[in-house]
Amino acid sequence: MSQAVEKILQNYAGESPGVIGNLRRMLNHGTLAGTGKMVILPVDQGFEHGPGRTFEPNPAGYDPEYHASLAVESGCNAYAAPLGFIEAVAYKHAGALPLILKVNNSDLLGDPGAPASALTSSVKDAVRLGCSAIGFTIYPGSSKRNETYQQIRDLIREAREAGLPTVLWSYARGSMSKQGETGLEVIAYAAHIACQLGAHIVKVKPPTAHLEREDSRKYYEKIPRETLEQRIAHVVKSCFDGKRIVIFSGGEAKGTEEVLAEIRGIHAGGGFGSIMGRNAFQRPRAEAVKLLRDTMAIYQG
Repeated sequence: MSQAVEKILQNYAGESPGVIGNLRRMLNHGTLAGTGKMVILPVDQGFEHGPGRTFEPNPAGYDPEYHASLAVESGCNAYAAPLGFIEAVAYKHAGALPLILKVNNSDLLGDPGAPASALTSSVKDAVRLGCSAIGFTIYPGSSKRNETYQQIRDLIREAREAGLPTVLWSYARGSMSKQGETGLEVIAYAAHIACQLGAHIVKVKPPTAHLEREDSRKYYEKIPRETLEQRIAHVVKSCFDGKRIVIFSGGEAKGTEEVLAEIRGIHAGGGFGSIMGRNAFQRPRAEAVKLLRDTMAIYQG
């Protein structure tokens, strides 16, 4: 037993043995096993952004097996993808690599002013495919947010009954500026909403120092936010004072040093890890493996 992992799991007391067991399984898998940290490889961008835009930078990525084997070779804690990609690899990787079924997805033709993802698979699919968790995206700020909040309420209940934890992508979009989508108080609010909805693992973007909402400014001007470390620390605090696992997305593709500098800030601020997609799989395989391993080395301290 890892003391670091068991300390985290104490914060989930009251959950079913199945949920606890699957959280323990992901936290004890891969290079970061037993550290209490996580690096997850997500590949839902083909559905979200289109195959050419997503995979042409590294055409090997058109093959679903490429991504699952990349997660294995680099030592990721888990691999997350929509139904089709999971179905294509589950026969080989279920039980060996923790799989996360992304049960809702959107596409490029959606309304940017009212983003909402469609349900594209189910908890039953996740059980059938031997997954360790389900994943779901909410858009705090969207005019359709209440509908998705109700969807995830029901899905979390069903997943719990099946012994599966929920990873909640919480992306603030809709009635705010583009800059506001990563503002500190917006990201902290989005993370807190995910926790209140019952997420076991929360995924948000790394926050900037920007403040979007005037009704929050007088409070946030007192909170240190000059460095990424300070901003990450506030987001972690917003997740029930650090009692929920919160991991941070890698975002759009950027240079290696920029990626690793961001990872250092996340680690220093107490973040639980990263969920890194395009910054990994759009690189040649050897570079992707090295970047993921270097990321894990930072989280290992």
